Amino acid sequence: MKLFRIAAFSSSLLLGAVLALTGAGQAQASDSAAALDYVALGDSYSSGLGAGGYDGASGDCMRSSKAYPRLWAAAHTPSSFAFTACSGARTGDVTAGQLAPLSSATDLVSITIGGNDAGFADVMITCFFDSGSSCISRINQARSYVDSTLPGNLDSVYSAIRTKAPSARVVVIGYPRFYKLGQSCTGLSENARSAINGAADYLNTAIARRAAHHGYDFADVVPAFTGHEICSGSDWLHSVNWSNIEASYHPTASGQSGGYLPVFSAQV
Repeated sequence: MKLFRIAAFSSSLLLGAVLALTGAGQAQASDSAAALDYVALGDSYSSGLGAGGYDGASGDCMRSSKAYPRLWAAAHTPSSFAFTACSGARTGDVTAGQLAPLSSATDLVSITIGGNDAGFADVMITCFFDSGSSCISRINQARSYVDSTLPGNLDSVYSAIRTKAPSARVVVIGYPRFYKLGQSCTGLSENARSAINGAADYLNTAIARRAAHHGYDFADVVPAFTGHEICSGSDWLHSVNWSNIEASYHPTASGQSGGYLPVFSAQV
């Protein structure tokens, strides 16, 4: 009986220590996040177009209260938070108009960029309204741009971020695949959907390569969106939305909270 009591007491001490350490770790992580100066840059996938709840003061940038940067900031209350991501932004727009909040005090930066440079919107319009051959031709044109021109544009953005925020951790976030394949689904052919998904992978690979070159983390959202693509029946992406055409092929509020937010959070 005495041995049993000693063992039970020891187990209790061990459990208490584990709980205390876990609590301390959580508190330390929370304190660490609260001490961060965070700046969110990028295009519509960061501004939250398609998620609703837009800030009227953001105008055409369509910054949403349901976008992953705002959700992360609300959950972690960083010491400062600047949200300059803007719908429709290209790499040149980031360097010209989004970097003002960055400084030597900036600790954390997130960014999605490159899709508009590669002509994402035009690819989707061509594929939806034109023939299958026109769709494939436009995708091949975009892939050629990704090979020839996009790397230099990304380098310009990434270098500008490092110049203004030399100590910041930079998380570069990619784009999802858009279609669930092998499903009965109205709209584009299976061949076109597969080519669009392949183009998204191609773009992500190019972005990840340039991010790594600059020592930045690349966050891949494809696994998080798997099972939630268009035609999946549990979509986290808008298909063509005639009542709000700009939101087409953008994450819903669920795509921001269930896809982008946890992937970003895992990097911080």
